[in-house]
Amino acid sequence: MLLIAIMYIDTCKTKKYTRHLLRENYREDGNVKHHTIANLSHCSENEIEAIKLALKHKGDLSKLCLLSENLELEQGLSTGAVLLVHEIAKRLGIVSALGNTRDGKLALWQVIARVINQGSRLSAVRLASKCICCDILNLDSFNENNLYSNLKWLEEKQHIIENRLYRKRTAERNSNIYLYDVTSSYLEGDKNELAMFGYNRDGKKSKKQIVIGLLCDDKGYPLGVEVFKGNTQDPKTFARQLEKVADRFNAEHVTFVGDRGMIKSDQIKDLGSKNFNYITAITKVQIETLIKSDILQMELFDEDISEVITNSGIRYILRRNPIREKEIKEVRDSKLDSLKDLIEKQNAYLREHPKAYLKTALKKVAAKAEKLKISNWIDISGSRKKIRIEVLDEKLKKISDLDGCYAIKTDLPVKTADSFTVHKRYKDLAYVESAFRCSKTAELELRPIFVRREASTKGHVFVVMLAYIIARELAKLWHDVDGTVQECLDELKTVCCIDVIINGVIKCAKIPKPRADIKLLIEKANVIFPKVIPRKNVKVATRRKLTRKSKHI
Repeated sequence: MLLIAIMYIDTCKTKKYTRHLLRENYREDGNVKHHTIANLSHCSENEIEAIKLALKHKGDLSKLCLLSENLELEQGLSTGAVLLVHEIAKRLGIVSALGNTRDGKLALWQVIARVINQGSRLSAVRLASKCICCDILNLDSFNENNLYSNLKWLEEKQHIIENRLYRKRTAERNSNIYLYDVTSSYLEGDKNELAMFGYNRDGKKSKKQIVIGLLCDDKGYPLGVEVFKGNTQDPKTFARQLEKVADRFNAEHVTFVGDRGMIKSDQIKDLGSKNFNYITAITKVQIETLIKSDILQMELFDEDISEVITNSGIRYILRRNPIREKEIKEVRDSKLDSLKDLIEKQNAYLREHPKAYLKTALKKVAAKAEKLKISNWIDISGSRKKIRIEVLDEKLKKISDLDGCYAIKTDLPVKTADSFTVHKRYKDLAYVESAFRCSKTAELELRPIFVRREASTKGHVFVVMLAYIIARELAKLWHDVDGTVQECLDELKTVCCIDVIINGVIKCAKIPKPRADIKLLIEKANVIFPKVIPRKNVKVATRRKLTRKSKHI
């Protein structure tokens, strides 16, 4: 005996995929049996919800028309910025690289939040409570503690994520040029496990710091980031990059580009052992040594590029930058004027105060000259309560001869890269410097670093690197738009969804048509917004409550 079948959608969700089957149940000979009619896994969430709604009212489809009586529309959460950044992250392979696990989705939200609003894990949770992020990322509820724990997961999985991004990048555009440079980031407080005093590039000599190394391809696309203790010297960070490229990326015919403080004799030996090449620069002292040895000549340093090839095959590409030469001269003149101003003030004080000591005034002037680093080409003297200064022309000429001069060193054969190509590749290090500027300043706010443990610090820096990849792409897409990336994202944040409420329950969110200027941003990013997003009604809230005082600000 066969009874009427009941049709329904059978949904199964795992960590890797979601499966939807259109099935029917029926009873035959006293047994309940199942029959699969179709696999609907290819359908979107919106289509699945529509089918479920139709099946629910299949007995009287006219009831669907009556739903409008219990329907309400209400302004929902901010949607535009999250939708667009998520689509860009998907296009760049960041979504697939992080994976579909809960930790992968939490990491993705940290990256998106860093692009949109920066700040701490606490601020990322507060941003999530105002955005439709959980519905877009298919996330359940979370708080700041989950995000702090997620940083450790990111640090543990960083090599896997970097490898996935590297494979996607090389599949689209392969390059054998690798740019590498380091920077430092100072810390507020001294409890971070990587915090050490070292050469501080931020001019914060009284603060501990961490050292960050960034590896990029020849166009400045980040391939990997490393975090070291704050007292780590630049060359000591290089071995990890060599290992990453040779062993993890399995790259061949590689050329590393690093500045004069990065690739030295030991690093050159390590590169040679891997049959890798290098492009770097040499210091002013090394240039002077080569000039004394008659390997280089002063007349070769000109605005036009020249080249010297030694018997061992080492090539030196030489140039004098007239703009840099002028800048150095202006700085030197400014320092001299500053010292002369001090001398005038000290002489006036000596005249007005008969009991003042000339020796004391000379000490002040000498200390100032030492601080300005100009004492090696001036002579300071004093007699009859008057200080005099004399510029030592011969010493100044010797020092200024190499103003604006630089020499690039490489072991690349001429047939592989001519002098102009080598020069251009070295100048491409500016891409890495640009990445550091964007990551450390207000655009992505690497600091302040609100974590202490080593794993959390490395996870935080990795989040910033992934966010920079997205910010870099947005800057390219919006290069001709009047406004910065952050200003454009602020505009997109004003796009809020419209919640569709049926019988007091939010069923979905409708995306309104954006105004003209926002529509332009979306079109230039080559992103298409969905018309409707299913709502899970997930509530995100922080564990930390605002103080009574701050609530009234």
